[in-house]
Amino acid sequence: MEIGLRDADLVMRIGSGSDPEAEAELFHRMAPRIRLYGLRHLRNAHAAEDLAQQVVLTTLEALRAGRLREPEKLTSFVLGMCRMTVLDLRRGARRREQLMERFGADLPMSDLSSPPRLDHEQLTRCVQGLRERERTVVVMTFYDERTGADVAGFLGISEANVRVVRHRAIHQLRACMGAAQ
Repeated sequence: MEIGLRDADLVMRIGSGSDPEAEAELFHRMAPRIRLYGLRHLRNAHAAEDLAQQVVLTTLEALRAGRLREPEKLTSFVLGMCRMTVLDLRRGARRREQLMERFGADLPMSDLSSPPRLDHEQLTRCVQGLRERERTVVVMTFYDERTGADVAGFLGISEANVRVVRHRAIHQLRACMGAAQ
């Protein structure tokens, strides 16, 4: 990526098609600003991190679709996206609070007081019942907390294939555990 690339040039490169370098540059330029905005307005590091990911993704979609009329105002556009996203998050939280106030008394207390118990022995049997590759993907993802890239490299398959295998394995585990789909 060229050093000193103007925002307008970056917007044009992203809007012209698939340019992973330009998209990475957008992330590196904007993510720290978005995180700071999130920390200031959400007061939570995890929420700020989530905000950064959500705003960058939304911004990339808008740029790819050519929805930014004035490319030189990229920073203003991103900060506006931050503001709107935070407002949406707050609106959703207020809605949940209002619903809990209105309907919370009607909910059975057993549902709120404790999460459902997990049958560890049954889960062990279900995981052991998976095929070796599916079991490896599940264990590496959820127990070893490895990324899709790490799992793909270990197994010699693509990251997309890891996602498919993981999705199918989770579906099988849910069925085996008798969980509602």
